[in-house]
Amino acid sequence: MNPTVIGEALVDVLASGIAPAQEFVGGSPLNVAVALARLGYPGTLITRWGHDDKGATIERFLSANNVKYLGGADDEPTVIAHGILDPAGGATFAFNAFWQMPTVGPELAQDAELVHTGSIATLFSPAELLPLLAAARSHATISYDPNLRPSLVTNHGQTVAEVERFVGQADVVRVSGIDLKWLYPMRSVHESARAWLAMGPAIVVATAGSRGSWGVVRAGEAEYSAPSVEVTDTVGAGDTFTAALLCWLAERGMIGAANREKLSRLEANQLEQALIFAAHAASVTVGRAGANPPHRGELS
Repeated sequence: MNPTVIGEALVDVLASGIAPAQEFVGGSPLNVAVALARLGYPGTLITRWGHDDKGATIERFLSANNVKYLGGADDEPTVIAHGILDPAGGATFAFNAFWQMPTVGPELAQDAELVHTGSIATLFSPAELLPLLAAARSHATISYDPNLRPSLVTNHGQTVAEVERFVGQADVVRVSGIDLKWLYPMRSVHESARAWLAMGPAIVVATAGSRGSWGVVRAGEAEYSAPSVEVTDTVGAGDTFTAALLCWLAERGMIGAANREKLSRLEANQLEQALIFAAHAASVTVGRAGANPPHRGELS
């Protein structure tokens, strides 16, 4: 599998109580790209950062994790996400958000068997991203995680419509239950996930942190209760889950446009095994500070 990930790279500044704030490289798409590389699938991140010290830190971090990039430094500052950790390790973020789609041409590389995107990039650049994804379906599995930032949303209805357009292009969707409830407050998480499956994806998985995960495919549904672990913080856990889910599918020959039909026939018991593997990977991440996904050897 040769993955391409599109979206923001930033620096998380995490504060908790009276302890000094700590800085970590992050951004949901970057976290997915790094997690994929650590799990054995290095690829390319299409992103941007600024000509500043924090941008240089991001560039070094990607290099250290064997992630190539397109885009890179521009004249705007690197995005900083200021996060406040609650006693359970969850984070509430405020952003100095800036995103512009790097110039990559009318199409993505034809050897990309997986294209993943989500979060701020999809909120700010749907007009650029949606045609890229539509074209990439000819050679790649499309993965999507909305990873919504409500503080950046100006029109709820428009955001719902754009999210649904991305869902319609995707084969694999991983979404937090919190995001589904924000999008559709009058429906249950399960109802909303089933509605998304009907829009075209082969698999929709909703995660709920310590309460575990639940997914739906055409053959049925599956759930898995999260393992009980000591939590340092939950930053990057969902991104690790997404990457591990994609890794599990790749290792069973379900990634790439040629395998779209095989992916669509995923059985409920297979979905359960995928949820277990992904939850195991995410449980490693929550035990460490910042978005720090596991290497493959840690999941033996």
